Amino acid sequence: MPTDPQSALITIQAGLAQLSTLIVSYSFSAIGAVILLIVGYLVAGLAERSIRAGLSHIHGFDATLRNFFSKIVRYAILILVVIMVLGQFGVQTASIIAAIGAVGLAIGLALQGTLQNIAAGIMLLALRPFRIGEYVEVGSIAGTIEEIGLFATKLRSADGVYVLAPNSTLWNQPVRNFTRNGVRRTDITLSIGSWNDIDRAQKTLLAIAGAEKRIRREPAPIAFVASLGDATVSLTLRYWTSAADYFSTQIDMTKRAKQAFDSEGISIPLPPPEVPPPEARKQ
Repeated sequence: MPTDPQSALITIQAGLAQLSTLIVSYSFSAIGAVILLIVGYLVAGLAERSIRAGLSHIHGFDATLRNFFSKIVRYAILILVVIMVLGQFGVQTASIIAAIGAVGLAIGLALQGTLQNIAAGIMLLALRPFRIGEYVEVGSIAGTIEEIGLFATKLRSADGVYVLAPNSTLWNQPVRNFTRNGVRRTDITLSIGSWNDIDRAQKTLLAIAGAEKRIRREPAPIAFVASLGDATVSLTLRYWTSAADYFSTQIDMTKRAKQAFDSEGISIPLPPPEVPPPEARKQ
């Protein structure tokens, strides 16, 4: 069937008119989307810097948390801007938000343990039960804190071993911080023969404690009878030092106490000799 040239021309003109309308309409949408992206990017950066600067004025607020919260604000604004841009082109944003929520829920379920570590890391950074450089004991984990992250905490054990502990493990157990208070108490116990003069032995222990500059005068050192045996008396020297001097002072004071007892003639009982079994005595 031959095509009418005039009707074909009318059809082409109508198509071109619709195409020009679409081009104009989407051109404005594209320009608006570009402007929206630029403005959103600038607003997101400004909000990130403002949040970081505001949190930096809070005394004791951790730098890791400042970066974490400022990044969350930045990415939340960028996601909102992208959704608004898609809305400019007629995309149903409600379905996008629902899809993002479903994906977020799926990721949350898949990374449940990781999210627990992040939540625990935020609580550790906010409440600060320990800080970098402090020696702590949490369950079977012990060492000096080297780095506190959002997922895990790095420690160095007393024998120099590298330890990486999940934050959820550190948060869910009692923390013993040996450094936080700045001072520590030490008890040194020595056994002497019951025939020795106890008062003299106590004065000897107090004398060596008084001569040590690392031992604090308040609370004052004390020496007391810890326990009584059949032929021995256990004496304890109790004193306080700074947390940094704890181990070195304990080592030195134990040695000096033994040397002082030797010089004063205060004898420490020797263990009883081994008695051979009856079978050995018969041979």
